[in-house]
Amino acid sequence: MNNLDKLISLFESFPGVGARQAKRFAFYVLTMPEADTKELARLVSELKGSVVECASCHRFYVSQQGTTCSICNSQNRDHNRLLVVERDSDVQAIERAGVYDGLYFVLGGTVPLLHNSENNKLRGAALKATVEARLPRGLTEIILGFSINPDGENTARFVESILSPVLPETTKLTHLGRGLSTGSELEYADPETIKSALNNRN
Repeated sequence: MNNLDKLISLFESFPGVGARQAKRFAFYVLTMPEADTKELARLVSELKGSVVECASCHRFYVSQQGTTCSICNSQNRDHNRLLVVERDSDVQAIERAGVYDGLYFVLGGTVPLLHNSENNKLRGAALKATVEARLPRGLTEIILGFSINPDGENTARFVESILSPVLPETTKLTHLGRGLSTGSELEYADPETIKSALNNRN
């Protein structure tokens, strides 16, 4: 396999990118000015060193110092609420909407409806440990913020199965409510839709 085919194959492995798009990306790179391709290569090579995973919520953030992100460290956030989402881009969408001031936990994906086993990239055990550690500190609500589709609903059931046994009656387990239509992905929802879904959680 030559370098062009390798690049196409790499692009095709990206989420949501098919064979046709992967070829477009690869051939676009070939038409880029040399300075731009060098800058792209530099940014990619340096990305891992400048962007790290938060030890608490597991979202990626630009590291300056410490092992936790600015959201987890903020004293202005409500540390009694935890919103569990599929991926980093969901956190960004909710933060842009400006309607939530609690903490997050990035699960790392979904549990596909047609699969009987847990996605090994999911942080189910880490989520349970996080919740158990926060309960004595006053955790009062866990919001399941998954996409309104079969995989998202299956993931919510999975999370409920691991958290329900450890939650006291004083800690609510809620879901995003009306606002997100069936089939919607949180990442692409507009701020008003996210606001409605959070306000109508149940």
